[in-house]
Amino acid sequence: MKKRALPILAATLFGCSLAHAETYTVDAAHTFPTFEIGHFGVSVQRGRFNKTAGKIDIDRAAKKGKIDISIDAASIDTGLAERDKHLRGEQFFNTDKFPSLSFKSDKITFQGDAPASADGQLTLLGVTRPVTLYITSFNCIDHPVSKKPMCGASASAMIQRSEFGMKAFVPLVADEVRILIAIEAFKD
Repeated sequence: MKKRALPILAATLFGCSLAHAETYTVDAAHTFPTFEIGHFGVSVQRGRFNKTAGKIDIDRAAKKGKIDISIDAASIDTGLAERDKHLRGEQFFNTDKFPSLSFKSDKITFQGDAPASADGQLTLLGVTRPVTLYITSFNCIDHPVSKKPMCGASASAMIQRSEFGMKAFVPLVADEVRILIAIEAFKD
């Protein structure tokens, strides 16, 4: 009993946390960044990216974490092959020159025991700018089939695409883009 009490007492006296960050790997089969953008002022068009990878470190006890997500820009999918080809071109995502976009954060703000936002850097078309992702519906469970620990959430942000150099057809195609991400990740 004394051998167990000593490390706990030492951690308490020196302010050390026994908690630690847990690392999760993004489940690409259940993680889809999507976007919404105004079109000619009469409708909202939607699309998604089909290939996403990344890691999330989270320490719920210390209320901190890190996010490192990479999105294959060429995996854009709006439901129309010709439009997707156009969006991969130089006027929009220029996927030959910029094959991926990314979001990195080492500042996660918690509300209670759940992450509520992540301040980070979005890189798109080689331009990196600060973006805040707002996080809702955060939940962790043991996967019902694999029994592996997993977490999921929804995240959202608003960006001005022109700030990243994507200026084609503004304002006919809106400058403001709403980003929505459904994310699931398994504990490593």
